[in-house]
Amino acid sequence: MRTLLAICLLTLCLPAAADQRLFYQPLNRDARVTPAQWQKLWRATAAQGGKTLIVQWSTYGDSDFGGAKGWLANSLREARAQGLELVVGLYMDPTYYQRLEQLDGEGLSSYWKAQLGRSLGQYTQLRDGWQLAVDGWYLPMELDDLHFRESSRREALYRQLQAFNRQLDKPLHISAFSVGKLAPRVNGAWLDQLASLGLTVWWQDGAGTGRLPALVRDRYEQALPCRVGVVREAFRQMSAPGEVFKAQPAEPKRGTGCHAEAVFDLRYRPWARGVLPLN
Repeated sequence: MRTLLAICLLTLCLPAAADQRLFYQPLNRDARVTPAQWQKLWRATAAQGGKTLIVQWSTYGDSDFGGAKGWLANSLREARAQGLELVVGLYMDPTYYQRLEQLDGEGLSSYWKAQLGRSLGQYTQLRDGWQLAVDGWYLPMELDDLHFRESSRREALYRQLQAFNRQLDKPLHISAFSVGKLAPRVNGAWLDQLASLGLTVWWQDGAGTGRLPALVRDRYEQALPCRVGVVREAFRQMSAPGEVFKAQPAEPKRGTGCHAEAVFDLRYRPWARGVLPLN
């Protein structure tokens, strides 16, 4: 009995595996965080078992968060100093999802090519100008089974990502989510195909947005190959579709399978409260 209690207490005290990899979505309001607060935040992240920080983007539309000498770059240098590995996001178009809705065929292919070109330019800036020790790159343009439900779109995307990945010096990460437009088996095969390019592919579990019932989400997760990682959403969305996004922290689901896990987002973890503003 004492042995069992000791094991249980030890388990409760160990950092959660998913928190070893944490997404961080930079927002302009985070510029208010002081250097001392960043240092404390990254130190706490490491103390909680954090090993890898996946930064969703380094430029969002016209906002580059101060560039090479700005608050984001400086905070990431501090994160590195506290022992965290960095996977840094590239360029994100604020109108990305609207453009996916509007375009098709050659228009969509040309749009993706242009956006990958923007990200390639951002990659060069980060590599040569920011002088960060980076362990990987993240492509912020998330994939979903609504806009890529047609096999022709998925094939065109595959070819573009293949060419893009060849130009990078570190592994490329990309993520996807499901809205129920592809069968779980087909969705799993698609993500596995992308992973075959050497990409690190993440599937978002959807628990925070709640767009699909829990049983349906579980079916999608169960259909994933082991080499596709799972992002555990640590929030519950409070805003309705079409409204400005608002969410509250929630404890992420913990998996027991073969997948690597990450948590979205650092902003919602307990040790970031009072430092990174929620809404």
